[in-house]
Amino acid sequence: MPELPEVESVRRGLADWLPGACVDAVRLYDPRILGTTSQRAISPAAAEAFATGITGAGFGVPARRGKFLWVPLAGTGEMPERALSVHLGMSGQFRIHEPGDPVHRHTRADFTCFSPDGREFALRFVDQRIFGHLGIDELTVPGRWRSRLPVPAQMAHIAPDPLEESTDLDAIARVVKTKRSAIKSVLLDQRVLSGIGNIYADEALHRAGVHPLAHAARLRISRVRAVLESAREVMLEALEQGGTSFDALYVNVNGESGYLDIDVERVEGSRAHEGRDCLCRASAMRRQAILRSDLARRALDKQLNGPAHLVAHRHKVGSRSLRGVACA
Repeated sequence: MPELPEVESVRRGLADWLPGACVDAVRLYDPRILGTTSQRAISPAAAEAFATGITGAGFGVPARRGKFLWVPLAGTGEMPERALSVHLGMSGQFRIHEPGDPVHRHTRADFTCFSPDGREFALRFVDQRIFGHLGIDELTVPGRWRSRLPVPAQMAHIAPDPLEESTDLDAIARVVKTKRSAIKSVLLDQRVLSGIGNIYADEALHRAGVHPLAHAARLRISRVRAVLESAREVMLEALEQGGTSFDALYVNVNGESGYLDIDVERVEGSRAHEGRDCLCRASAMRRQAILRSDLARRALDKQLNGPAHLVAHRHKVGSRSLRGVACA
């Protein structure tokens, strides 16, 4: 799944094309992209309402919070402020095409647009696995956050992310200190700080020298702040390289992937366990499932009869590899 830096790279790519552009026509190749993962039965009326609601509207400057994207829509007459809300899911992509370019077989939606200078182009949403989502949503300003950024109503519960200018890491650190959970679980809670996924949480904790299972409320405030600062730093580094792409499914609007190499390490070293091997042949999907749960993580440690040292490394061929290494 694209992480925050990858989504921000997509937003920046869209920002070069969409502001001021007008939507002339919308074609839905697969209406399921308008539903959620639990609601994929989309009525023809809902699909028609989506196309009608966007056709003729003008695009504003794309915005992002965490892993969510939206593009403000400017219509005619007295209409509520609306936006095209987007979640890339596991494999969602926005691609810019010239009119008449072949349509990829996984294209789910096609927006025919005209730029302010009259140039025609096609904005296409490609999603192989259909875990992504498109929709039209009203914009609102959540009162609980310091940020006054208008966000789609369905994203109002999402906290600001580390890259927002208004994000106060000191205030967030104090919130983290109130949590009676493992620090990694708190980092993954999008209601506390949005946009931090598994890969960047591990990297931030490794850089700050904090154990992922450390009790958040028992950490010194300076350690919590160090973790948050590390999360911001690694995301900015990823952003400079266009993101960290582990999968050929993730590309920017121009078809390019990110090139940041990240080693995300969970080191629970103890010389008492020296020489004990980890499960080097476990599949990447199984590893991901294990890392999502602290209870499962403890079960893995017990299964290995000792701490595990997991390394996630990005290969430039676009594949994702997770391997176990003996602890030293």
